[in-house]
Amino acid sequence: MASKTPIIGVTGGIASGKSTVARAFARLGIPWVDADDTAREVVEPGEPALAEIAARYGQRVLQADGRLDRRALREIVFAAPEERRWLESVTHPRIRERLVERLAAFRRGEAPYALLVSPLLFESGQAALVDRRLVIDVPESVQIARTARRDDVDEAQARAIVAAQMPREERLQRADDVIDNAGDEAGLAEQVAALDRRYRALAGLPGSR
Repeated sequence: MASKTPIIGVTGGIASGKSTVARAFARLGIPWVDADDTAREVVEPGEPALAEIAARYGQRVLQADGRLDRRALREIVFAAPEERRWLESVTHPRIRERLVERLAAFRRGEAPYALLVSPLLFESGQAALVDRRLVIDVPESVQIARTARRDDVDEAQARAIVAAQMPREERLQRADDVIDNAGDEAGLAEQVAALDRRYRALAGLPGSR
């Protein structure tokens, strides 16, 4: 890794537990930025991306207060791959620009390393912004069950969401490191602690706190 603060890219399929893992690293003093949070920022009222989305789809993708109706938009883009590609062409460059700024600040900081949490780390090209790639892995059956419960969608829609993402096998092939998040909290904490020690060592720093 470079001498400046290294960046670890954290990714995984929907409902794999990326934010849970990031919070576990945060308890060890590691800062992180979530590409999903940044994606929400770029479609806030007043942002150019939201204006483009509304111009294409009309009021059906807006709530009464003018904010994006994410559920309505999700139904559109998951039903039509060409619409998903259009949406990505509008949002991804803006997301990347903000992420580059925040990661640059991390690299100038004092943390031993930092995280970029992104569900589309590979698909969006954001992997080029990081030094190592950590994949959070769970079986697809777990993803489907968690997605249906968390997002209040039926199993068919949950399956469609999972199917629209990069195949699990491809993500694993691109990983430098993997966390298995199909188990319990204790097992997850052990894996995070082990990786924390490894990342600190790669950065030339002492072991986990």
